[in-house]
Amino acid sequence: MTVRLSGALAEFVATNVGEDGAYENVSEYIRDLIRCDKERAEREAFDRSKAELNRAFAAPEDSYKPLTAAEVIARNRT
Repeated sequence: MTVRLSGALAEFVATNVGEDGAYENVSEYIRDLIRCDKERAEREAFDRSKAELNRAFAAPEDSYKPLTAAEVIARNRT
């Protein structure tokens, strides 16, 4: 995989790599950025699921209705 940067982005990466930076090389820096982004995406997905469950548990009992598995699957396809 090849990534090309120029200008301000290349300069910013250079300041984070090498003797004065937090990373030994560009590959290490890019891997860490990807890991952080992956963790952020997973955290956001978890937070969305948690919010949905909180709304469901806060709903009044009489708002629930029984559904078959097929109904749930059909509802989630839309």
